[in-house]
Amino acid sequence: MATYECSVCGMGVNATCAKCDAPLEHDTLTLDDGSSVHVSKCPNDHGKIKPPLCCGQDMVCTIG
Repeated sequence: MATYECSVCGMGVNATCAKCDAPLEHDTLTLDDGSSVHVSKCPNDHGKIKPPLCCGQDMVCTIG
């Protein structure tokens, strides 16, 4: 399961898909300009989300 943690305050978030309750998995999208964006995705293809924010910045993913 992808666990996102705030590097400033230490708060953590675990996420599951609301449609199938599967734990979201960490993934990386490559954009047309070559840059990459970290996302969490449903392993059953129900969609993907950008990582949550905390303390004004993206939370960092750890796989646990």
